[in-house]
Amino acid sequence: MGYLNSYKKGKFITLEGIEGAGKTTQLAVVRRCLEEQGIAVLTTREPGGSPVGERIRTMLLDPGCKGMVAATEVLLLFAARAEHLAHKIRPALEQGTWVLCDRFTDATYAYQGGGRGVDPERIAMLEAYVQGSMRPDLTLLFDLPVASGLARVGKRSAPDRFESEAEGFFEGVRTRYLAIARSHPQRVRLIDAGLPVEQVSAQVRKQVAGFLARVGR
Repeated sequence: MGYLNSYKKGKFITLEGIEGAGKTTQLAVVRRCLEEQGIAVLTTREPGGSPVGERIRTMLLDPGCKGMVAATEVLLLFAARAEHLAHKIRPALEQGTWVLCDRFTDATYAYQGGGRGVDPERIAMLEAYVQGSMRPDLTLLFDLPVASGLARVGKRSAPDRFESEAEGFFEGVRTRYLAIARSHPQRVRLIDAGLPVEQVSAQVRKQVAGFLARVGR
């Protein structure tokens, strides 16, 4: 069935990247591009996206949970993802609504795999169990140097549990993200997030237009 998941009525687009990559800003750009074409859109996020998922998110981001082991972190992420898929993502797609999600399973491979050192085969087992054949149709990966991203984050509010990690952690995350992009070039489209925001938005609009042309919209 390929990356376009033709068995679904709606399409599933995810945005990925390290801290400070500007995903939240560009999510709004993607939404506008789709709505201009008359497409119904639902925006959501991970971890979270459902009542139970949001409670799990609070725990995962809480700096007070700093000692959480990697296995617990991965299992909590997939528990939240199972709820998210069941109560929000799948119902929307089946109704023909397109779903835009700030992070999805690529983030688990990057953060827990590349950052924490969790065996990717273990992540793949949970991915198959929780998602079945469900995969994003398009992923926009916002890439920039780790130091630049962390500098942006430093200008925001107090850091959460992940934002408090050392630079080496995020280097591992970025490396794994780029490896994912190389392995899945049809699905994952790289965006240079180090450019001024207007130029980043232009890249996003170009990639979304290309995707719409491929799916016949």
